[in-house]
Amino acid sequence: MTRIARLFETLKRENRCGMIAYLTAGDPSPEATPSFIQALERGGADLIELGVPFSDPIADGPVIQQAGDRALAAGTTLAKVLDIAAKVRKRSEIPLLLFTYLNPVLRYGFDKLARDAKAAGIDGCLLTDASVEEAGDYVKVMREAGLDTVFLAAPTSTERRLKLVAEYSSGFVYLVSRTGITGEQQTIADSALPLIERMRAQTGLPLAMGFGISKPEHVAALAPWVEAVVVGSAIVRQIERDPSKLEAFMRDLTRPLASPRPRTARLDAG
Repeated sequence: MTRIARLFETLKRENRCGMIAYLTAGDPSPEATPSFIQALERGGADLIELGVPFSDPIADGPVIQQAGDRALAAGTTLAKVLDIAAKVRKRSEIPLLLFTYLNPVLRYGFDKLARDAKAAGIDGCLLTDASVEEAGDYVKVMREAGLDTVFLAAPTSTERRLKLVAEYSSGFVYLVSRTGITGEQQTIADSALPLIERMRAQTGLPLAMGFGISKPEHVAALAPWVEAVVVGSAIVRQIERDPSKLEAFMRDLTRPLASPRPRTARLDAG
């Protein structure tokens, strides 16, 4: 059982929604990233998505694109991100999910990535632009190494695709709250709750929702409906503005999760 699976068992036992925090590894330097992860964990993050910078990040908005540019300029590579994970693992047992695009993984090699990621203490991988219809070989290699494979489901996903996402995902399923790219939003999209309901019909895996989640009120609105919420761009922006306040920023985001999840709630999209 991976750390990711154990985390969601703990969250279920505690009747609590989890917080997944994304950051771009290597922004502004590879040396700084481990301390940021420590701050996020102290602030209440339950799982870290360790973003691998990529030169053509089609799913990312301006904030994460710019962070990726800074990380690449600082010499961050997939191999260095794995080194970062290994350093974090010496101090922490927080689950680590490698968040990347297909191209860097293809260049690195599925077999080599699975082997090296496992050795570095990574618990799973999410390839944002991987086609789930063609993911069989990748999933096989990762699963044989004992790593989780997380896939994205979007409001535009067909029922066939949702079924494949359920089949190939392990650990949890990542739900995209709205169509488009990552980035901070003022409200939760109207498409969020219907997607949760559609995915529930396909799988018993935990569901985590991200894209546009940037405020405590967003977290509070989603917490009754999913097993975890994902915050990315807001964290990356905070690192850019003032990393010394990162722990306090995370505490504000996780404050709505301190109480047990209510059994019924209404999703406030406005």
